[in-house]
Amino acid sequence: MEARAVLRTARISPRKVSIVLDLIRGKDLETALAIVKHTPKAACEYLVKLLNSAAANAEVLNMSKNDLYVKECYVCPGPIMKRMLPVSKGRGHKILKRTSHITVVLGEKE
Repeated sequence: MEARAVLRTARISPRKVSIVLDLIRGKDLETALAIVKHTPKAACEYLVKLLNSAAANAEVLNMSKNDLYVKECYVCPGPIMKRMLPVSKGRGHKILKRTSHITVVLGEKE
C-alpha cells in the first residue's frame, strides 16, 4: 500500500528540486523530514509541505506512521512562462520561468 502527494505547477525549476529529492529518496519519513528541514535549498519549503501531506494521506489509509519511507519521489517539468527582457538596439532576450510538478510516494516497510 502506498500514499501519494502531488504538487502541480510549483514556481521553481525542476533542476533545483531534483537535487533535494536525491537526498531523501529511500529514507524513512522522520529522516527525510529532518534532512529537508535542515537543508538550505529553495525547494525544501515545498518538500516539507509535500511530505507532511503524503504522511496525512497515509494516516487516512490506516498506515503506521512509524513504518513509512519515501518509496518514490520525482519531479517533472511543468508549463514554462515565457517573458521578454528588453536590451540594447531594440532587441529582446528570452526569460524562461520554469515550473515543476513534484510527486512524493510513501510506502510501508514490511
